[in-house]
Amino acid sequence: MNIPVAARSLGWLLDAASDAMLICDAGGRIVLANQALATLFGHAHDALAGQALEVLLPEGTRAAHARLRDAYMGRPRPRPMGGGLALEARRADGSVFPVEVSLSPLRDPDGAALVLATIHDISERKRAEHALQESEARMRAIFDTAVDAIITIDQRGRMERLNPAAERMFGWREAEVAGRNVSLLMPEPHRARHDGYLDHYLRTGEQRVIGQGREVQGLRRDGSVFPMELAVGEMWIGGARMFTGLVRDISARKAAEDEARRLLQELTAANEELTSFAYVVSHDLKAPLRGIGSLADWIATDHADKFDDEGREHMRLLINRVHRMGALIDGILQYSRVGRVRETLAAVDLDRLLAEVIDLLAPAPGVTLHVATGMPVVMAEPTRIRQVFHNLISNALKHMDKPAGEARIRVTWADEGEHWRFAVTDNGPGIDPRHFERIFQLFQTLAPRDRVESTGVGLALVKKIVEMYHGTVSVASAPGAGATFSFTLPKLAPTHGATLR
Repeated sequence: MNIPVAARSLGWLLDAASDAMLICDAGGRIVLANQALATLFGHAHDALAGQALEVLLPEGTRAAHARLRDAYMGRPRPRPMGGGLALEARRADGSVFPVEVSLSPLRDPDGAALVLATIHDISERKRAEHALQESEARMRAIFDTAVDAIITIDQRGRMERLNPAAERMFGWREAEVAGRNVSLLMPEPHRARHDGYLDHYLRTGEQRVIGQGREVQGLRRDGSVFPMELAVGEMWIGGARMFTGLVRDISARKAAEDEARRLLQELTAANEELTSFAYVVSHDLKAPLRGIGSLADWIATDHADKFDDEGREHMRLLINRVHRMGALIDGILQYSRVGRVRETLAAVDLDRLLAEVIDLLAPAPGVTLHVATGMPVVMAEPTRIRQVFHNLISNALKHMDKPAGEARIRVTWADEGEHWRFAVTDNGPGIDPRHFERIFQLFQTLAPRDRVESTGVGLALVKKIVEMYHGTVSVASAPGAGATFSFTLPKLAPTHGATLR
């Protein structure tokens, strides 16, 4: 190809340039292309000269480019190519990438028109712009859909942005408050103090709200004041200091806290009344009951010869019911104290404790009572755990229906990872599954009270104590197949001095 003299004289300059550059003639033929351009487009350095400029363009834009080139040659001047349009170029392998092109007209000594084109690959910039757009879209979605109110202000306290949640919370539209002082959203005396606080922070950097959350009050458009949680962050945008406030309406939480305080006060008062009631029951009821019991025993003993069989049976029932009433009062007192009185936990050796419980119960000679060895040491209040085992074993003894020599009761334990499981199993009459929930309720018994001496408090007390220790109680039984009462206790760390309430 015959290369114009002007183009040849610029060849050294193009080859020295790091930017991709080429010179083409008025017909759109490439006269010179430097190594940077050949590398960018994936062509051999000497393979481009003489080719139509459109070889560097995607096929879909080649025809339009030829028309634009002719228009440019009619009025050549230095300018960017495309007039703000998105331009793309095509590599030798067919891949397309975004570019920016600068055009400069040239003429050779013979007056022939030439064009110098400088080409920049802007792929990285486009990717960065796309990532920024995606990030802005995500932030916009967060801003628009956030449950909490978001408000941005400048360093003079003037509001710039309110998200939809802020508009709903305060009753103002963003357009209505833009440029107004954020103290508009504050009740007195906070409104009057706000500008002074902001000015103090800008002068000294001393923080009161910025960078940390606090509870304050907000003012709605209708004049109503509400409690809110406010966190303020500081940022710099384009050299300007901005503040972003994140606001949460905590009216519901405050109402719940007030209700909780009210219920706690009522519970405290109820506990105090229960304590007083327990004192009355213990002293004012048991004293006359003891008198009735003593009198009944005296009549039954000293005047036994004056009663017929029916009279003696009536006296027996009277005495038993007096004793049951005393036991019921004791059971109610025990039940009322569980969870109400602060108790100190201690390491309890269950082998020793069960030996004491069995010795106290003194099972009849015909009852076989087996206790598994190697019982663990648990962290508990000793009296409470003694009550649990005492009530379960006593319950099995009271309801046993097998003759001497056939009655069997077993106390076992198992390690179940995070907790211990204990069980008391008997071969007594068993329980219908439909009564499983009922038997753990206060004052509930299945057998007639005059046949089996029971207050109906024992299993309810067991359940309350075990659940106080965050354990569970269950029963497995069927009529005629005996029963197994089991309960769990967490493996608490053996730290003396701990308390449970």
